[in-house]
Order: sequence, then C-alpha cells, then structure tokens
Amino acid sequence: MMTLILFGLFFVLVFLNVPIAISLGLAASAGLMYGEFPLSVIPSILYSGTAKFALLAIPFFILAGSIMEYAGISRRLINFANACVGHRKGGLMAVVVIVACFFAAISGSGPATVAAIGPILIPAMVKAGYGKDMPAALVSSAGAIGIIIPPSIAYVVYASCTDVSVGALFTAGIIPGILVGVAYYMAAAWDSRGNKDIIPQPKLSAKERLHAFKDAFWGLMTPVIILGGIYAGIFTPTEAAGIAVIYGLVVGIFIYREIKWKDLYHIFIESAVSSATVMFIISAAAVFAWILTTSQIASQLSQMVLSVSDNKYIILLLINVIFLIAGCFLDANSAFYILLPIMVPVLNAIDVSLVHAGVFLTVNMAIGQITPPVGINLYVGCNVAEIPVANICKKIIPFLIAGIVALFLLTFVPQISMFLPQLIGQI
Repeated sequence: MMTLILFGLFFVLVFLNVPIAISLGLAASAGLMYGEFPLSVIPSILYSGTAKFALLAIPFFILAGSIMEYAGISRRLINFANACVGHRKGGLMAVVVIVACFFAAISGSGPATVAAIGPILIPAMVKAGYGKDMPAALVSSAGAIGIIIPPSIAYVVYASCTDVSVGALFTAGIIPGILVGVAYYMAAAWDSRGNKDIIPQPKLSAKERLHAFKDAFWGLMTPVIILGGIYAGIFTPTEAAGIAVIYGLVVGIFIYREIKWKDLYHIFIESAVSSATVMFIISAAAVFAWILTTSQIASQLSQMVLSVSDNKYIILLLINVIFLIAGCFLDANSAFYILLPIMVPVLNAIDVSLVHAGVFLTVNMAIGQITPPVGINLYVGCNVAEIPVANICKKIIPFLIAGIVALFLLTFVPQISMFLPQLIGQI
C-alpha cells in the first residue's frame, strides 16, 4: 500500500501538471503520514539531502554557464566551428554538434545548451535551406549532450546518491558524449538526405579561420581549464566549478568586455533561481528516497527486478527501459533520487560498475530530455524556432533512434565508458 501511495500519488500529480518538486513533496508527506512516521523528520532529511560538499558544484556550474552565455562565448564557438567545417556538405549540422559538445563542457545543462546555441544556429540553418523543424530537432537533441559530457550536474547528483567519485564519472563521460554527438549528426544527415534546398556555406580563407580561432580562444580554454585541473589533481570538481565562475567573469568583463557591471545583477538572479529550483527538487526527492529505503520498499523492488531473470543483459535491458520511461516524465535529478535506491543493489548484484552505470543511466536521462510529453529540450528548441511542439515530434524520431542505439552500445560495451578512467587510474 505504501508503494501505491508514493508512486501513485506522485504520478497522478505529475499528470496534473503539478511541478515535480511539489509532487515529490506531497507524495512523500502522504507516505510519511500513512507509515506513521513523525513529520518532524522532514527538516532534517531536507537538510541532509542537500548538505553535501559535492552538491556545491551545482550552483557554481549553473552560474558559470550563465556567465559564459552573457560573455558571448557561445557565439564565438559557433563562428569558429563554422569557419572550420561550415563549408562542407551538411557542415552546419556538424557545427551544431561540435558547438553543443563544447558548450556542454561549460554549462553542464541540456536546456541551457539549447538556449545558448539555438538562437544563433537555428536561424542560420533555416537561411541555409534546412527548414525549421529539423534544425529545432537537431539543436534540441544535441543540447541533451550537455548532461553527458563533463562537467555535468547530473553526474554530480548521481555521485551524491551513490558515493561514486565525481572525477571518475567526469572522465567516463567524455567518449560517450562524443559518441552520442556523432549518432545525432548521422541522424540529421539521414533526415536531410535528398534535400536540394540546402545552400553550402562559403569557404573561409586561412586568415579568416585564424581570426575565428583567436576570437574563440578564451572560450575554447574553458573546458581545458576545468577538466584539465580536475584530471591533473589541481582541484576537486566542486572547486573546479568555482574556478569556472572566476574564469568566466575575467573573460567576460576584462577580455571580451561583453559583460557590464550592471549585467551581474541579472546573471546572479537567473543563476540563483535556477539553482534554487534544482536544490528544491533534490531536497524533496531526498525525503521520497528516505521513505523508500526506511520502509524497505527499495529492497523489495530490487528483489522484484532481480527475480525477472538470471541473465545480466536482460536485467540491464530492463533497467534501461525503466529509466527511458522515467525520462519521459522526470528530470535526471528526480529520477536518480527516486530510482537509484532501487537500482544500485541490482547493479551490485549483477556486478556492474557504478561508474559505468552512471554514464548509461545519464544517457537515458539525456534521451528523456527530447522525449515527449515532458522533454524540456523540445520546448526550449521549439520556442527558439517559433514552431509548435507538434511540428517537431515527427522530426525527433531519427534522433531518438540514434540515441537509443548509442545507449545500447554504452550499456553492453562497458569499455567505451571505462577506458579513460582505467587509463588514468581513477578506477
């Protein structure tokens, strides 16, 4: 009965369009009252759920992403990528994926990546003859790479739930992020086959390319400083988030001079609101997860999953199906807090590395960002392209197929994710 109350009430509220954090909080409160737990435990759980050193990285990475956007870094990265490959056949599609990967290494957020590159690239692709629907679908899909390539807020949350090294997750996510990017490029190329309206971009001279590189240099250095410092052991992922903020301010105010002192107020307010939203979800999800664990529901559900089959690969397939369905309705932070207490014992029982699992489960959540009905990237992309969401639903199908193919490769070929962490001795 407790399981029905928790999950039943939660999904009813979600379908009624109640915000995720409120849905989690109300379902958890109902579970506490049904289980006759004292409601006085809520404040301590809310506090313990967010009072983790690793989670300090979240507001800093959100702030860093906002600063980079105001600093004009996304525009410079686009210009540089366009100078290098824009003139090739389907060059603008490659530009979208390349820039999404670079901006993902700055923002750590899918919707933020779409919002940063979409206003520039979608109109450019429309002008080049790609239409509006496919560019919106491509930018929305490529934006989802924002939570796969490090630094990623989703990895930070996953690490806080499983006590896995954030640095190892960051390292493990690099190759999978590139793989997913290539898959989305191939989906876009397949969708655009036979489109005779596409106009090739003019090829720039070596001098113009060099100028574009110099202009984008400080932006290109951002992921190098963040990730290089982490992998070299100079600072922790949380400290790296703080360094990214300082670096972004220096570049935006003193080098590019696009951030004015009056802009700082808006930057900090936007980042504070986004951070508060994420942390509210995490704290509410922590109460939900506490009830699952304390009531032994998580253990019972874990045993139920393990009872389905003795075959490791069938269980992995089942886990992926569960997370793909969850991704249709939940963001990564909520899904991890709700489902990981159930799935971690299962993963341990079938001898799957939690670092490897962190990557393919995050890819599941990335696919969820472009899956109706709650695929947030779709709404951001359609808003930028000024088209109805219904227009993009058909065009998103090739990208969903490409993402799922990449997901299965990452799930069943663990070395794709584990190669780099093992190479540098993190696991």
